[in-house]
Amino acid sequence: MTIGGSTIAAELAALKPWHSPVAPIGADERSARLDRARERMAAIGADALLVNAGPSLRYFTGISWSPTERLVAMLLPASGKPMIVCPAFERGSLEAELAIDADLLLWEEDESPIALIAGSLAPNAVLAIDPLLPFHWSEQLRASFRPVSGAPVIDGLRMVKSATELALMQQAKTMTLEVHGRAARILEPGIRASAVRRFIDDAHRALGAAGSTFCAVQFGTATAYPHGLPGDQQLEEGQLVLIDTGCTVDGYHSDITRTYAFGTVADDIRALWDLEKEAQAAAFEAVEPGAPCESVDAAARRVLERAGLGPDYHLPGLPHRTGHGIGLAIHEPAYLVRGDRTPLAPGMCFSNEPMIVVPERFGIRLEDHMYVTETGAAWFTEPQHSIDRPFA
Repeated sequence: MTIGGSTIAAELAALKPWHSPVAPIGADERSARLDRARERMAAIGADALLVNAGPSLRYFTGISWSPTERLVAMLLPASGKPMIVCPAFERGSLEAELAIDADLLLWEEDESPIALIAGSLAPNAVLAIDPLLPFHWSEQLRASFRPVSGAPVIDGLRMVKSATELALMQQAKTMTLEVHGRAARILEPGIRASAVRRFIDDAHRALGAAGSTFCAVQFGTATAYPHGLPGDQQLEEGQLVLIDTGCTVDGYHSDITRTYAFGTVADDIRALWDLEKEAQAAAFEAVEPGAPCESVDAAARRVLERAGLGPDYHLPGLPHRTGHGIGLAIHEPAYLVRGDRTPLAPGMCFSNEPMIVVPERFGIRLEDHMYVTETGAAWFTEPQHSIDRPFA
């Protein structure tokens, strides 16, 4: 696909719902997740696990409920049926998505959900708590239980994706790459960033996603800021374009960034674009089962530091981690960053985005995602070819 030369109407008209959608997570896989959770609970000596609303609750139960001030959670005992803690008036909404056999622990607005949980377990039981449970709930639980971190159970399971999860992520990423290519084709001098964002959202919807989960469109100097600047830019000839966007399929995320030239850009920009591509490739080549996550970040930084950038997080250079885990959350453990010594294992999925920032001038981020195999890494999407050819 080229840069420019088309229209919003033409590109949207060419899109249809995805031709071969991947089947969603099934009952057998959710049942296996609960079994593996209990095995991990036994390993840390936990009598029960409390999973807060959010991606982890969806992982185990199918309930796509965002956290609020009202406690919605799954209580998984070491034996027996899981229990869903939820406000009584929300029962119908939660049951509509509940994908496992579970009992309900319903609480009214003037009642304490913590008391319900306390009444469901033995006094002083060891309770593994979701690391994302808000502090005010976890503190109340201390009065009745011996709390331990539930991260070895929750994060330990979610970090390693099944074949079905990988397939759902592949569909989401392939869809977003298609949208990226068409977004490049609608660019013209004077187009506003907001118009590009609207197109990207409409294009994701045309392919069958529920719109974009996020979208950053940055031109020129704004590319020097990893998450952009306020305001609605207009594209000019000779600027860099940085677009970062994604969608979800059955809750599983895509997150792809392309940076390319709109017209002619300076030679030093082109040279650093090539260096960014080299750093991304080095991070990919560094993936090896059993190696610590931080080794991938180190590999990318070595490329940049040899070229005189950095060191560490100093600018010009790479101001953030090389990558993040991805799945039901767009950013989730483990992380490709110094200090994260989590061993890489087959099925783990990461962004690969060692961005280069030249303060107040420009930034270059190439972001594709990869998953760990038995022998190294594999790409979900083909990396960008060149600053002038963002797509194959």
